[in-house]
Amino acid sequence: MAVNFPPISADQLKPVAGIQLGYAQAGIRKADRKDMLVITVPEGASVSGVFTQNAFCAAPVHVCKRHLALNHGIRALVVNTGCANAGTGVQGMEDAQKTCAELAQRLNLKDSQILPFSTGVILENLPMDRLIAGLNPAIKNLTKDNWLNAAQAIMTTDTLPKAVSRQIQIKGQTITLTGISKGAGMIKPNMATMLGFIATDVGIAQKDLDVLMRQVADQSFNCITIDGDTSTNDSFIVMASGASQVYIAPSQPEYAVFVQALTEVAQELAQLIVRDGEGATKFISIVVENARDEAEAKTVAYSVAHSPLVKTAFFASDPNLGRILAAIGYANVADLDVNAIDVYLDDVHVATAGGRHPEYTEAAGQAVMNQAEITVRIALNRGDAHATVWTCDLSHEYVSINADYRS
Repeated sequence: MAVNFPPISADQLKPVAGIQLGYAQAGIRKADRKDMLVITVPEGASVSGVFTQNAFCAAPVHVCKRHLALNHGIRALVVNTGCANAGTGVQGMEDAQKTCAELAQRLNLKDSQILPFSTGVILENLPMDRLIAGLNPAIKNLTKDNWLNAAQAIMTTDTLPKAVSRQIQIKGQTITLTGISKGAGMIKPNMATMLGFIATDVGIAQKDLDVLMRQVADQSFNCITIDGDTSTNDSFIVMASGASQVYIAPSQPEYAVFVQALTEVAQELAQLIVRDGEGATKFISIVVENARDEAEAKTVAYSVAHSPLVKTAFFASDPNLGRILAAIGYANVADLDVNAIDVYLDDVHVATAGGRHPEYTEAAGQAVMNQAEITVRIALNRGDAHATVWTCDLSHEYVSINADYRS
């Protein structure tokens, strides 16, 4: 059951000028469910992406990277669920390329102007007859206000669709940012088994968007972990249509406003993935502060967030906080002075000077552990850097979901 997941309705999701979305029920793995999505972007739009760092990355990831590098102007995206097209060798590459060719033909575009995405079961080939048959109905219902349907069409083990919309003022005009994401398990930074798509009507140069994408990913989708598994298909895409006729550049004061809004939308989409983590009952923020640098802070945060013992303690609402100390200790931080570290559960001071805080009580720790949302704050007290990682607990339900995933 998702943890404090906000209600999302179609009327909350603002259309983005220049962007259209269409979906289909192609029966790729299961009948009678939305499982295909087509997104079109206008000529002249800037489109950028970051992808999984898994060496066994899926065929569509390879094709996406190649098409973005060709810089022919991306005009459409196509997404299928139910089959990841990963671990499929030469056939998988041919299928990803054929998907692009089939959509390009229907939209009168070049193959290289299409980005393909797949998510689902690994080591199975795409059912190309069903996928191709789903293209025409997806194109037929292309419309600007299909964002909720789009969020539903990319779900796998997600229990709820994930979507965010925000509007800001730049140069006296209203700028819209709307995005969707999917993911619930096999989630780890660099990226996670997630898909994230954000569209905006602002105009921005391709080279500037490419730089900004990595910055935004590092502050959002690369700060979440559910189970420590880095997937094969992770992709995060930003589309800037330019349809608002408002153009921004890093040299302009308005740029910072846009960057903040884009980062906040990406962070919210990333956090929705954690809130809907497979079997999750707790949403946990791991905050590491006073580190020597950000990399060190993230190393410690990930060490705690990935620990099965820590995560199962949170599921049980058990203040077995020695598990947190152990995870900090094995994070392989050079010259770490454990006597200088302070650890807090929310505002409860748990540990100091290498041991239990003298005023800490089990009752105080238990009260925090009973909450659905918890912040673990770790002060290394050796610098000024900080980092936050968002994670969830590890429950019996997580095992059940993944044991039954292919059935």
